[in-house]
Amino acid sequence: MINIIRIKNAVFYAYHGALQEEQSIGGKFEVDIDIYTDFSQAAKDDSLKETIDYDKVYKFASKIVHAKKYKLIETLATVLADEILNEYKSIYKIAVRVRKHSVPVGGVLDSVEAEVIKENGK
Repeated sequence: MINIIRIKNAVFYAYHGALQEEQSIGGKFEVDIDIYTDFSQAAKDDSLKETIDYDKVYKFASKIVHAKKYKLIETLATVLADEILNEYKSIYKIAVRVRKHSVPVGGVLDSVEAEVIKENGK
């Protein structure tokens, strides 16, 4: 059985961007993480020990977002997906989306988003 745990719109202030100003001033980044796993036994037993603890995933993601400056949100999304899959072997598949609102594109837009979808072991 495959179930999904979603962390939606986790907000972090960080220093990612292709421009030096972005890496100096920083900005708000939003992250969504879709975790594909089997939590049927955890639901049956009502046991946190048998599922993915999303509080720990959030804190782990925060650590990654703040550990290093990346030029691309594509890189940040990929690193998040890889590191979370490596940390949690019971995840079958993961989708990570990173959004950035303050984007220097010379026009009006809501946000730019990069999404990475990976399966454990691939």
